[in-house]
Amino acid sequence: MSALQRCLNIGDLRAAAKSRLPKGVFEFVDRGSEDGVAVANNRAAIEAIKLTHRVLIDVENRSLATTLFGKPAAMPLAIAPTGAAGLCWHEGELELARAAARMKVPFTLATGAMTSMEKIAAEAGPAQGGRLWFQLYVWKQRELSYQLIDRAAKAGFEALIVTVDTIVSGNREYNTHNGFLLPFHATPRFVLDIMRHPRWAASVLLKYQMGGGMPRFENYPDPYRRPVTSDPGTKEVMRQDSLSWEDIRIFRKRWPGILMIKGINRPADALKAIECGVDGIVVSNHGGRNLDSAAATIDMLPGIADAVGDKATVILDSGVRRGSDIVKALALGAKAVLTGRATLFGTAVGGAEGAAHALSILKNEADKTMAYTGCRTVDDITPDLIFGYDRANRFAAGMGR
Repeated sequence: MSALQRCLNIGDLRAAAKSRLPKGVFEFVDRGSEDGVAVANNRAAIEAIKLTHRVLIDVENRSLATTLFGKPAAMPLAIAPTGAAGLCWHEGELELARAAARMKVPFTLATGAMTSMEKIAAEAGPAQGGRLWFQLYVWKQRELSYQLIDRAAKAGFEALIVTVDTIVSGNREYNTHNGFLLPFHATPRFVLDIMRHPRWAASVLLKYQMGGGMPRFENYPDPYRRPVTSDPGTKEVMRQDSLSWEDIRIFRKRWPGILMIKGINRPADALKAIECGVDGIVVSNHGGRNLDSAAATIDMLPGIADAVGDKATVILDSGVRRGSDIVKALALGAKAVLTGRATLFGTAVGGAEGAAHALSILKNEADKTMAYTGCRTVDDITPDLIFGYDRANRFAAGMGR
């Protein structure tokens, strides 16, 4: 039995990834910021929500198929932007994109990816059945951001996701403890970490070296597209503390496709985003990787979904680990979820096969949850499935807590 076959859930994939990856890389993927409060709270909030099952309903012909922004998706899920995929597997972003195309869900490429958007589009784009979204970190020099927006449009990406909740860098002290720094520094601790994981070193680092050297941040604008071992001075030029709603209006005018904003945690901000012309609202606390005291996104979702209504597509991000989490999110008003760590764990274990395995696990679990709750289609997933739902007051006080 292969390593993937032994992984029956996302927790198993996480454990397998932890074994394969150097500690510095694994914790960069797995952990959040500071004390990990937000990461734990995201999960605790989702787990606290209970579903009420409906019985004696014919659910023989169930389907998770849906539409996202007018196009079909095999399930209400898209792969979130994750900048570490290229460290989990050689050209990990391409592996993720291939898995997404195979499973017929959208894939989001991160600004910090180590595979170029052009290569992703050529090898896992619409011609291969893929749907491609691009995530933008806004650069202090706005012209650099405009270059990336135009480049993504030229490459054929259908959607732009602007991340707005990373005003400053997350306080992730464990990276320093592990000797894992970006740009890469050959610290004694990290070198020893690599030596303890020869399979990873041979299948990832050595492959990059044989292909032309250390990986680069391929989607950075010139002159910052340099290897991860060099310091192109990006920390200063990528500062986002001057980002404003006016920037979103400018992006809307410049971007011809679907525009989403990622990092919304308040109904008022969601409504402002809609006024600026966005098509999608991603309710997110960055997977607990920034503000460690951030509210759990599943707790914020009902209020945001109520405020937005049909004016934009609401997507939940942060904390999805089970298929039942997807059903809960849809019942609380989301049209879909983003998942990042779950598919990264799969990628770390088996590349595209591992990522597809992670997506299959989530789909199978969501399908079973739909059966238990008497849902034949995603349209049948309604708020009254949630224990504590009150038709008069939407959700009773203390619901899910």
